[in-house]
Amino acid sequence: MMGSMSDKAGVVAAVEALRAIGYYLERDRQPTHRVKAYRRAADTIEALPAAEVRARRRAGTLTELPGIGPKTEAVIVEAMDGATPAYLVKLEQGAEDLTKAGTALRSALKADLHLHSDWSDGGSPIEEMARTAARLGHRYMALTDHSPRLTVANGLSRERRLQQLDVVAELNKKLADELDGFTILNGIEVDILDDGSLDCDTEILARLDLVVASVHSKLRMASEPMTERMVRAIANPHVDVLGHCTGRLVTGGRGTRPESDFDAEVVFEACRQFGTAVEINSRPERLDPPKRLLTLAVETGCQFSIDTDAHAPGQLDWQVYGCERAEECGVDPDSVINTWDQQALLDWTNS
Repeated sequence: MMGSMSDKAGVVAAVEALRAIGYYLERDRQPTHRVKAYRRAADTIEALPAAEVRARRRAGTLTELPGIGPKTEAVIVEAMDGATPAYLVKLEQGAEDLTKAGTALRSALKADLHLHSDWSDGGSPIEEMARTAARLGHRYMALTDHSPRLTVANGLSRERRLQQLDVVAELNKKLADELDGFTILNGIEVDILDDGSLDCDTEILARLDLVVASVHSKLRMASEPMTERMVRAIANPHVDVLGHCTGRLVTGGRGTRPESDFDAEVVFEACRQFGTAVEINSRPERLDPPKRLLTLAVETGCQFSIDTDAHAPGQLDWQVYGCERAEECGVDPDSVINTWDQQALLDWTNS
């Protein structure tokens, strides 16, 4: 019995170490294949009986398992022997604050309201995203996997969306005690279609806690129809947050992309009038809206949501990038909806 418990503890330590390495690599924007190598190794040994992992460790046959190479084997062996793996120590020691600014506002945030799981185009399960968010100090999060039309991002059909509601309900029961009351809110990042309608039926939208609406197609549409398209979506009573409003890309593996052309004064005034928050997207390749537009939104009197748009656990730490820009542009913390307690947020989204 004691040997079995020791085996299990060793495997748990190895899985945690492999996932922690993946987290730091994601946080540092390392190539995806490097991150996946450590996450794949964690998945492989987590799925096996602990006794088998221990036997393979002793026999030196861990690398015969799929997804286990010499580097991941070294991590597993060190962790199972009760040590912190040397590579993890190196990553932890080399991890610096992503930015020296924005920390005051970041400490006021209670949630991330735009993130993705492996149900759409994210790389990790819902539970892993939730556990990471809780570890970073959040009290709740909104799971906002994509809507059906964004097939490139594995957008959820109506059937999969309903299934996800049930999965989240069960996860919330499981995590309530383990994570001291942390809650997963049911959300969506819904496509704003060409005419400003939404890529999701009203019945589903009404069941969700939070709706982020974003333009993902025809980003080069002329200014007038793009403005009308955005305003119609903003005015929809189910929409709570306008996601990455310009659609720009300033760096990264996908290359660069210019801002969409629209009348920002009209769009932000619509956000103010209809109570739709403007997202401050924290992804380094987006940093959307740019500072001149963020300043305009502040002057207009908009509310804001500072989100990571994370597609992996390590990216949840990027929120401070958005906080830095918000502080620079004079965003009032009280106007940021994810500084609010969960009930206050839900009262607002349901009003």
